[in-house]
Amino acid sequence: MTTLDVRTILPVDRHPTIHDAFDELEAGETLTIVNDHEPKPLFYEFQAEVETFDADGYEVDRVENGKFVAKFPKR
Repeated sequence: MTTLDVRTILPVDRHPTIHDAFDELEAGETLTIVNDHEPKPLFYEFQAEVETFDADGYEVDRVENGKFVAKFPKR
């Protein structure tokens, strides 16, 4: 499992950084994102554009204010 805390990354750079990290995963691995908001737009982006994204396995939890943890599994 790879964890990426994107809260310190400039918003404009977040999606490209996340996509790069996801691309490096092997099938069956999961990219865990720590974000300052629920990454619903990113989920929809992955669902529409990333063939290897397992949308059924996606999970997100609000840990506290300003901290969401989302799991993006790869097929």
